[in-house]
Amino acid sequence: MADKKKIKVLVVDDEPDIVEILKYNLQKEGYEVATAEDGHKAVKTAIKFQPDVILLDIMMPNQDGVETCLQIRQIPELKHAFIIFLTARLEEYSEVAAFDVGADDYITKPIKPRALMSRIAALFRRDSKKEQEKGQILIRDLNIDRSSYTINKGGKTITLPKKEFELLYFLANNPNVVYSRDELLHNIWGSDVFVLARTVDVHIRKVREKIGDEYISTVKGVGYKFDQG
Repeated sequence: MADKKKIKVLVVDDEPDIVEILKYNLQKEGYEVATAEDGHKAVKTAIKFQPDVILLDIMMPNQDGVETCLQIRQIPELKHAFIIFLTARLEEYSEVAAFDVGADDYITKPIKPRALMSRIAALFRRDSKKEQEKGQILIRDLNIDRSSYTINKGGKTITLPKKEFELLYFLANNPNVVYSRDELLHNIWGSDVFVLARTVDVHIRKVREKIGDEYISTVKGVGYKFDQG
């Protein structure tokens, strides 16, 4: 994991007590912390603060966490920031919505600070391993470049959010191999993050929308594979 003294964390929640508890524990661990109490202020603070991690409540006044995450993911300078949703909501659609807009993790309240620190550390560990795999994949008419998280197709550059890119890169790096949803969850999200299998379907759909339907096949009852052609 990177030096925690250099890691910036933005805490976004409309409950002052939660913000203070998280801020105290994060600073105790050596993180640099900024806070915001609603979605609008979160976006403005994120642009100025340039956080490495954003802890984002879902239910907030003025603008909820899902819309806030969607806006942040559209800011190029923040595309590599980890976004962890914090929520008291347990409905499946809330979790699906969170990952649909680009969340890296989803934690239900009440939040246990020590468990949260472990989840943050796990995100950086997985990211560090992926950084060691930097390279390009030339397959069919796609040039998939891990160093820039971009895809070139027929001279056109396509940019994907981190998890969509990692999913495509993994499948393209193992062409014609069928992976189940559970295997993709383990390889892309890791075993430390509790993600619904349906999240894989959502990300596959989004990748297909951006690069075309002809690359990733659905193997009914099994999972997905990248067709080498």
